[in-house]
Amino acid sequence: MVRVPAHERLVLANGATLILLPRRDVPLLACQALLRGGSVSDPPTLPGVASLVAALLEKGAGARDAYAFAETVEGAGGSFAAAAGPEAISLRSQFLARDQDLMLELLADALRTPRLAANEFEHLRSRQIEFIKAVKDSEPAELIDAYGRALVFCGHPYAQPVHGSESSLARITHAEVLEYHRAQFGADRLILVLAGDLDMRQAERAVSAAIASWPRAGVRASLPSSPPSAPRVLLVDAPGAAQTHFWLGTTGVDRHYPRRAALDLVNTLFGGRFTSLLNAELRIKSGLSYGARSSFVRGSVAGEFAIRSFVETAKTVRAIRLALQALERLHHEGVSAEMLASARAYTLGQYALGLETAADWAGALAEIEFFGLGTRYIDDYPDRLAEVDPDAARAVIAEAFPTPDRLTLAVIGDAERIAEQLSEFGPVDSMRLTDPDFSPGALAHEALA
Repeated sequence: MVRVPAHERLVLANGATLILLPRRDVPLLACQALLRGGSVSDPPTLPGVASLVAALLEKGAGARDAYAFAETVEGAGGSFAAAAGPEAISLRSQFLARDQDLMLELLADALRTPRLAANEFEHLRSRQIEFIKAVKDSEPAELIDAYGRALVFCGHPYAQPVHGSESSLARITHAEVLEYHRAQFGADRLILVLAGDLDMRQAERAVSAAIASWPRAGVRASLPSSPPSAPRVLLVDAPGAAQTHFWLGTTGVDRHYPRRAALDLVNTLFGGRFTSLLNAELRIKSGLSYGARSSFVRGSVAGEFAIRSFVETAKTVRAIRLALQALERLHHEGVSAEMLASARAYTLGQYALGLETAADWAGALAEIEFFGLGTRYIDDYPDRLAEVDPDAARAVIAEAFPTPDRLTLAVIGDAERIAEQLSEFGPVDSMRLTDPDFSPGALAHEALA
């Protein structure tokens, strides 16, 4: 049975939250830090600032330039990585327990006094622009979420691509990176979890010494609720593409949705595993695709529900129809007790595997602290799964799973071959894959209005 291990939660005088979880099975210490803000705190017309700031945290801090910082981490056999998400910048680190002080020194320097060097900024910005271009050429499916979210969340911070677009990245200046750090970084935004081979009191003293003098950032703007979206169709033209990638989505539910267990089981059955209803239709029975999945992204406010797949260009419309029909059947037929038992066994097995190491627990405790979920979110989950029956599944299908007529459709494919057929699903907006943003001009202007 998965239970949250004994741990201690402290709030320091400057507002930083510290969580300590001793786990002495191996001589390692894992750190997970979350700094509230993320890409939703980007300037409205400049998505990608938070992502660049996060990347720069690894490129020198305090007395160490980028080379010295990386050499120090590598020389100790440790790891240190930072990344931006929609609502937070995260830093993950793991070192030998004996190097606890070094790990905390590097973390404090990265948060408080990162170099944010102009030359490193220019290099990272250029590399990110080139990376987006390269993905468009080789793996456009990696960008389908960005196109879909731009449609569904038009005008909301969730619409902005976390890592920016070619257009927005080109407009970001070094001054904006410096201003983001000045305005968005502060002790009261920090959740810091240390898990592993640690002495609780020694760790508390070490953290206090490292960040006690770090001032607060001040009040953070609240994230508005994500509004219901009007269905749209967007075709992103990739001339000559042999495959079509498609995304069907709309607003879903937030992290505090009360029927979480039923939601997880139903989505596992619908599109969350290889034997799901959705994958059975598009891959196993019809052979149209190598895979089809559905998922919910649940943040402080409702993120998206989405279905994703890819097919040969000539089979685009047939595959989209099958995906919509599978969702319609889910609403009409529900799921059986036998299906729920299978999904329950699968979900419990995956759940336990995700909470094995000190690093796993550091991430889990940071997450429940960030969203204010409490430890029962983890402790009670197996019991909540056991309680889900077909009636509970029907309720969650009605509440959380959209009907097909509510879905927005984003497609990356050869417009010459599929544009006319896609009109079956509604009026089609078009743009080119080579365009430097993730929404056509009219929608981009609406988002900025």
